[in-house]
Amino acid sequence: MKEKEKLPRPLDPELQSHSGAAQEAWRVFGIMSEFVEATERLKMIRPGVSIFGSARIAPEHPYYRLTEEIARKLSDAGFSVISGGGPGIMEAANKGAFYGRSPSVGLNIELPHEQAANAYQDISLSFHHFFARKYMFVRFASAYVVMPGGFGTLDEFFEALTLTQTNKTPHIPIILVGATFWRGLVDWFHERLIAEAMINAEDLRLIQIIDEPDEVVAAIFNHYESRGFTPLSAERELMLNL
Repeated sequence: MKEKEKLPRPLDPELQSHSGAAQEAWRVFGIMSEFVEATERLKMIRPGVSIFGSARIAPEHPYYRLTEEIARKLSDAGFSVISGGGPGIMEAANKGAFYGRSPSVGLNIELPHEQAANAYQDISLSFHHFFARKYMFVRFASAYVVMPGGFGTLDEFFEALTLTQTNKTPHIPIILVGATFWRGLVDWFHERLIAEAMINAEDLRLIQIIDEPDEVVAAIFNHYESRGFTPLSAERELMLNL
């Protein structure tokens, strides 16, 4: 008679619990290390401007060339330029800054597709966790410039907008570049969100739509004209409690 094959005994539930807890603890340490390394490496880049946009834009596309021009002007004006570090508009932002006067910063994310670090980064960081990366976009930005893009760009735009609207971060310029691209969304804000009292009408004052590179730079300088770029003590406290 054939001996019955024995199945492996399941792990004791208590041992499984300890194993899971240890994995979670190491995961927390990994997250902490991303925050610590990025904060240390980026602490000297202020003032900075975070530029968001699609990874799928080719170098010959007008959006790419426009982003590169904006980034170069920002860099020459003294702003570090922070992008997602990948291809498309992120590459254009880094490229413009790379050939300008100020640092080009790439906050790269590990993805199974699309994301490969571009070659135009003076400071290049790699993140495993999206939320640690998104925090750095906010933490070191004196303004946001949002180029045309997809879900990722919209996510970053709405994150910045929500944090500013709820006073979780200082009010800084949020500039949408590409009136034709963004107009439908902004119209929808008026027609649905304001009309149905989902937001206040003054919330839309947080957003500017600007197409000209020189005007993008001027809008940022105008915002800080009376107070300078150094964070106020109350603003530093806000960011510590983000």
